[in-house]
Amino acid sequence: MDNLIEQFQALLGPSGVLLGDDVTSRAAAVFGGDGSNPASAILRPRTTEDVSQIMKLCSAAGRRIVPWGGGTGLVKGQIAHDGELQLSLELMNRVENVDSQARTAVVQAGVTLQGVQEAADGADLFFPLDLGGRGTATIGGNISTNAGGNRVVRYGMARDNVLGIEAVLADGTIISSLNQMIKNNAGYDLKQIFIGTEGTLGVITRAVVRLREKPRSECTAMVALASFDNLIAFLKEIDGRLGGTLSAFEVLWNNYYTTVTNEDAYRAPMPQDYPYYILVEALGGDANDDQDRFERALMATMEDGLLADAVIAKSDSERADLWALRDAVMVFIEAGPCFSFDVSLRITDMEEYSNQVKTEIQAIWPEGNAYTFGHIGDGNVHFLVSVGDGSDDAHHKVEEIVYKNLTKYHGSVSAEHGVGIEKKPWLYISRSEEEVALMRRLKRAMDPDGILNPGKIFDV
Repeated sequence: MDNLIEQFQALLGPSGVLLGDDVTSRAAAVFGGDGSNPASAILRPRTTEDVSQIMKLCSAAGRRIVPWGGGTGLVKGQIAHDGELQLSLELMNRVENVDSQARTAVVQAGVTLQGVQEAADGADLFFPLDLGGRGTATIGGNISTNAGGNRVVRYGMARDNVLGIEAVLADGTIISSLNQMIKNNAGYDLKQIFIGTEGTLGVITRAVVRLREKPRSECTAMVALASFDNLIAFLKEIDGRLGGTLSAFEVLWNNYYTTVTNEDAYRAPMPQDYPYYILVEALGGDANDDQDRFERALMATMEDGLLADAVIAKSDSERADLWALRDAVMVFIEAGPCFSFDVSLRITDMEEYSNQVKTEIQAIWPEGNAYTFGHIGDGNVHFLVSVGDGSDDAHHKVEEIVYKNLTKYHGSVSAEHGVGIEKKPWLYISRSEEEVALMRRLKRAMDPDGILNPGKIFDV
């Protein structure tokens, strides 16, 4: 191993190979980790060719390597096991080009999501992918996990915003498929091999992302509803009335809303006794006309009896206050042991499913609770489950309740966070034996020695 480290140091220079405390100190940045980082080294290339040489050396030596983005993943997909190497693209962090006419950007994998957003904004354009970890999460990690976030209901997942990819295979082969066209049906769409596969089939080094025109209006409101049937009807009605500009539809169940608004930092914009609260946002092209249309649409749905109450943001600060309620996840995490879940299913099944999960949790832990919220408009619901016990046994029991109840509804154990290690035991709930067998066949074909992010998603 020492000889291999020396080869890496010769290739990358002294600052390109982190050892000892520089490795273990990264453990704190890993969500869901145990506070340790047993990787033998962290490699920091500066170019795609560096990544290629690293993979060639690892392939020849049979050394396992784990790609590392911003460390914000929630399913332990970035965690290394004892003796494995970690590959960080943090030094490959440039936005290489923004084409304002073609509305594309060529970016290196190590640039943060916020960095891509700011580069687009500087060209009077807009990169719509957005999530809470934007300042730390890297675009390479976002793409390799097919990140979702707040605007999927309008702009889709990460894969819907990627036109081309450059990636390095396990043997060091560089696949440069930096397509810059929206329409390209010339053979297999190779970028899809690397999107959402969590670094198990190749290392994404650069990407071409699709940019949009910058919205000229942002209309935001929080509304309250008396029933889930009203919620379903409201989504359909408001989406139609807003003519395709609906960009966020975030639902807070009562127990989430009341817990957050009982904190000193968060003011309740409306009474706490409604079953459901929805943060609605529309992005448009005319500030005056769009705000009027937004308010008329809300008024019409209220007159139809769908809404029980509504608060419309009249300033950027009021808009930020409403979003703060949706993003106040740390309130629950800081209160004590809390298990986080990210699942998807048809919106028509969500109420029954979430009630069943809560009922089964409280049958075992009478004081326990499943605080429920999510994007909903794109079929994604989140649980923050608190049972007063952070043990592995409690975690497994809660997982059984959350995941096995999905079987009846043909839901997915992962809506947007990936599989990693955390959800690997439950993959069978959402994927058939034949599907997993095909995944294994693809993995063996592209990484026959199993050196790329081993042990993630499924076992080979």
